[in-house]
Amino acid sequence: MTLLLTSAGVGEGLRDIFLALLPKAPQDISVSYIVTAAFGEEGEKSWLYNAKKQLEDVGITDIEDLDLRGKTKEDLYAVLSQKDIILVNGGNTFFLLKYVKESGFNSVVKDLINQGKIYIGVSAGSYIACPTIEHAYWKHQDRNDCGVTDLTALSLVPFFVIAHFTGEVRRVVAEGALSTAYPVVALSDTQAVLVKGKSVQVVGEGKREFFNGFEEK
Repeated sequence: MTLLLTSAGVGEGLRDIFLALLPKAPQDISVSYIVTAAFGEEGEKSWLYNAKKQLEDVGITDIEDLDLRGKTKEDLYAVLSQKDIILVNGGNTFFLLKYVKESGFNSVVKDLINQGKIYIGVSAGSYIACPTIEHAYWKHQDRNDCGVTDLTALSLVPFFVIAHFTGEVRRVVAEGALSTAYPVVALSDTQAVLVKGKSVQVVGEGKREFFNGFEEK
């Protein structure tokens, strides 16, 4: 299992780490770029393709957008099984989780990760890799306007990932951590959690911010 759970994609500080994960040359890599979470956000969406540009900057050109809405397990398996990387982009975490479950992506992605596909999470895409998305409430950035009541997520990792962490939200995150038994790792936009098999490492630039006994291994 290979996961790269990022705050803001594979920017310059994470580029070499990302490239080292690739099973073949960048120009031969294919990516499914899941955009669903963006449609749960209001306003302009120029940021939607920031992570795509990061991939293009390292030579990856075979990048196909995918929206989970209206898809079935069969639809998703047919597309995702042909890709090397499954990148789940950011946006509204609650909206994303709704369609992760409705489409059957939750079961399809687990099967494909076990088969060797690389999972990259960007912000909300990292949150859904956690046991639940309850921590999406902590910073009050995401609105749950889509009727999601079951916050259970993919459980690809046994901890919570906080994206877009800065010193200004440390108190809010620390208070949120008191409400859960799960370990918490808070990532700046230049950091990620790299999971390879049983190995868990925080990579990228910046101070490590751990809560509730989060440990690298």
